[in-house]
Amino acid sequence: MTKTQRTREICALAPIVPVLVVDDATHAHSLAEALVAGGLPALEVTLRTPAALDAIRAMAEVPGGVVGAGTLVTPGDVRAAKEAGAQFGVSPGATDALIAACEAEGLPLLPGAATASEAMALLEKGYDMLKFFPAEASGGAPALKAIGAPLPQITFCPTGGVSPSNARDYLSLSNVICAGGSWVAPKQMVQSGDWSGIETLAREAASLMD
Repeated sequence: MTKTQRTREICALAPIVPVLVVDDATHAHSLAEALVAGGLPALEVTLRTPAALDAIRAMAEVPGGVVGAGTLVTPGDVRAAKEAGAQFGVSPGATDALIAACEAEGLPLLPGAATASEAMALLEKGYDMLKFFPAEASGGAPALKAIGAPLPQITFCPTGGVSPSNARDYLSLSNVICAGGSWVAPKQMVQSGDWSGIETLAREAASLMD
């Protein structure tokens, strides 16, 4: 069993993992319900707002959802996310301290890599399910396909610039299990409480692999 087996299982739940920036935790429960109902059970709440940890707590109570914490940078982030109920963690990169903290907390980690060397370094540590970030700025699907040729044992979740217009380009790659995207929860729809609209966007995203 590799260190990323549980992460891989979570990534395989749906083709898109919503990348969520939550400004108001009172929206979190309803937002998670809409996304799960639309077929996107794995949810990444980025630790970029003061409301993030409260949002994770609220989303962790939604049946069928698997909530994780994104933008993990420090061991303190890891401990706070785990305490809030996060079931997995996502990081833009990876450091020894961050990896050690996730392993100590028993928090499955999706660490970020943008180059072959970064991916190989993580593979040496037992991580073979990685986040490709920032995906579009790092060359997009052609770059990820090229990295995958000599490293077929590593699979990726590309995030950063992934949209409805290019998601299929990534998802068609043999080394991609899912992609991270923020378009399924537009800020305006969240603020206005348009949960049915968000559920529709989630349903469309969930069908990208069909």
